[in-house]
Amino acid sequence: MYVLGISCYYHDSSAALIKDGKVIAAAEEERFTRKKHDTTFPEHAVSYCLKHAGIRIDQVDHIGFYEKPLLKFERLLHQYIETFPKSWWTFCRTLPSWVNEKLRVPKTVRKKLGYKRDIFFIEHHMAHAASSFLTSPFNEAAILTVDGVGEWATTTYGHGKGNKIDLLKDIEFPHSLGLLYSAVTAHLGFKVNNDEYKVMGLAP
Repeated sequence: MYVLGISCYYHDSSAALIKDGKVIAAAEEERFTRKKHDTTFPEHAVSYCLKHAGIRIDQVDHIGFYEKPLLKFERLLHQYIETFPKSWWTFCRTLPSWVNEKLRVPKTVRKKLGYKRDIFFIEHHMAHAASSFLTSPFNEAAILTVDGVGEWATTTYGHGKGNKIDLLKDIEFPHSLGLLYSAVTAHLGFKVNNDEYKVMGLAP
């Protein structure tokens, strides 16, 4: 069984191909376009993964996307409404990318890849948990995910056993260690979603 994972429209677009539960190919789009942190749909990365495996797109059993765009859009709308009217221009700037790209993932996948089967949208922190636990050597483990923000969750903990993951509790936006770290990064004059690792390197 082949499963293709796709991530795009935020930062570092990428693709990964899994065969019978094992990652056999993965690549970031920036490696092919030479655009740092390329956010576009990862056509080249997908093509590389399929070529590496020696298969065609119609041999892929499932495609998984790294988040639920509608749920994330709900959170952003909530955020914009809460901070209106200060958020008006930010809302106007970001809306076109949502209407033209982020809410049209199934159409884009079918148009650019010619894929005709179902596409599965996985909650962002479940994607983090799965990519860590399911590729680990452990049959059972505690799971902790921490980042800026997914749809609503910013931190989750749970339990993995065999091929099953249960995320038991989460902390939701706006409470986020990751966003705090990004705020510190910006305060120090570095670029958010780009230079956080430089700040981590400076810390020691």
